[in-house]
Amino acid sequence: MEMQPGQMAYDRAITVFSPDGRLFQVEYAREAVRRGATTAGVVFDDGVVLVADRRIPNPKLAEASSLEKIHQIDEHIGCATAGLVADARVLVDYARLAGQINRVTYSEPISVELLVRRICDYKQQYTQFGGVRPFGTALLVGGYDDTGIRLFETEPSGSLTSFKATSTGGNKGPVMELFEQKYKPGMDVDQAILLALEGLRQSLEDPTNVGQVEVCTVRRGQGLRRYTPEESQKYAARLPPAPSGNRPGRS
Repeated sequence: MEMQPGQMAYDRAITVFSPDGRLFQVEYAREAVRRGATTAGVVFDDGVVLVADRRIPNPKLAEASSLEKIHQIDEHIGCATAGLVADARVLVDYARLAGQINRVTYSEPISVELLVRRICDYKQQYTQFGGVRPFGTALLVGGYDDTGIRLFETEPSGSLTSFKATSTGGNKGPVMELFEQKYKPGMDVDQAILLALEGLRQSLEDPTNVGQVEVCTVRRGQGLRRYTPEESQKYAARLPPAPSGNRPGRS
């Protein structure tokens, strides 16, 4: 992001608007998301699939199981995170607490949209008060409730949008282009997983690493299920060949 003349007077504090109505600290937080690993979500007939590029800094020494990009929030809700890992952990803990408070208070699971609104209200507070900074994390929250299968994207600003298929994090453009071309309502779980993996492959510098992607589904009657690396590799082997000359940018 280029520094414009006079911008330094407006990007030091979150509570100061620039003359053209921008909050530069929020825009910087969005940049932190764009520098994160890519995530994607796809709605299918009875659930939602979440996939994430799990970058392992030192594959020989790091415990891969400790690097979670997809988290369970409640029995019927999961989320994939992109951006600052520590910020994501705090938001996931907050969301889990909100879900449990709803169960204790009303004796029923929280709806997906209400949970997402609680997360976004929390995010928005960190764009409005001095002495804090925005969360540099975007969440894809997917699950089911009485209203159906839901998938939301939350931004550092506190805004939320519902999607049938979407992606966030680094190099999401090619992923969204593929989803726009190939997404169809009423897909089954296998079709959704293959579409999500094919989309995420568009963002990878090395398309052969698609088998290392973290894959989870949240389905009615089953809750959240994590797929093993072996299962993910089997799905990756079923993908159509990657287009020649596919050279994605930063992932």
